[in-house]
Amino acid sequence: MTGWLGISLGDVTGVGPEVTLKALAAEAAADDCKYLLIGDEGVLTRLNQKLSLNLPLEKFSNYAAAGRFFVLQSLASSLPETLPPGAEIAANASIGWLLDGGTRARRGEIDALVTAPVNKESIVRAGHQFAGRKFVGQTEFLSDLAGTHRTAMMLLGTDERGRWLRVALATVHIALKTVSEKLTAEKITLAIELAAQACRDLGLPRAKIAVCGLNPHAGEGGEFGDEEITTIGPAVQAMQKRGFDVVGPLSGDTVFHYALKGEFDAVVAMYHDQGLAPLKAVAFDSGINWTLGLPFIRTSPDHGTAYDIAGKGIANPGSMIAAIRLAKQLARNRSR
Repeated sequence: MTGWLGISLGDVTGVGPEVTLKALAAEAAADDCKYLLIGDEGVLTRLNQKLSLNLPLEKFSNYAAAGRFFVLQSLASSLPETLPPGAEIAANASIGWLLDGGTRARRGEIDALVTAPVNKESIVRAGHQFAGRKFVGQTEFLSDLAGTHRTAMMLLGTDERGRWLRVALATVHIALKTVSEKLTAEKITLAIELAAQACRDLGLPRAKIAVCGLNPHAGEGGEFGDEEITTIGPAVQAMQKRGFDVVGPLSGDTVFHYALKGEFDAVVAMYHDQGLAPLKAVAFDSGINWTLGLPFIRTSPDHGTAYDIAGKGIANPGSMIAAIRLAKQLARNRSR
């Protein structure tokens, strides 16, 4: 891939900088991609030396510069060398870098954006708002930045046998007790539509989508709830009439087994943990978060800041490597 991949550094008191540099070291020989690291130069330089990675990091000046690994110090001042986990100054920096990366991606200056993990609690505590609402997550932040709410979160990864599981979410960061009232036919049909488009963006030969039920055993004909009858089933039928290869609602306790066997290309889950629990069970170290529906490519490792191991040099970069590889694959496919 010839082009630019941006990486926002996330919360520097977590493992984001470490997995980023480790991933770049692992990917350096894969192609001729140029990387724009949007973060703190001091943090990256010290960590590059500490981990003995010897990446040739350079200050970013312009997109025509020679070299491959560039650091963009987009904030006015550098961060202190030592910070406690979840420090407010780190939360502020992570939002600034995310805004910078999203803006560059939206303007087409970079071919894709990969976002390192942030800490939602520390960002909310710091009082950040965007588009009139408090910070919910990077997915929602970038959707607001792009001026679209027709987005969905897809998590994907492979098991130890190389079998893919791809899960799109109809609802994301909301309390479990509110899922039923906030689950709408519009959200389900959007997730189906974007999941099918994701299959095409990946170059898959088909886009067969399975839709989960909300209740145990998909409601047992209304015995355990009627959302399958009133909302989910009609949404699936409407998409079938539009020509989508989609089935459901299917019981959430079995559908992921069949998806992993290859019977479905993607699954639409009704709520966050319904989709993420099986995904992380099979792809904990290689899971990827992909925001569907944005006007630019955005991926992220599917893990958090991991404060408990930050600074110890033991963080596994597998998920970040997978996120970088997917971003480059999507950029290549899009350029074709």
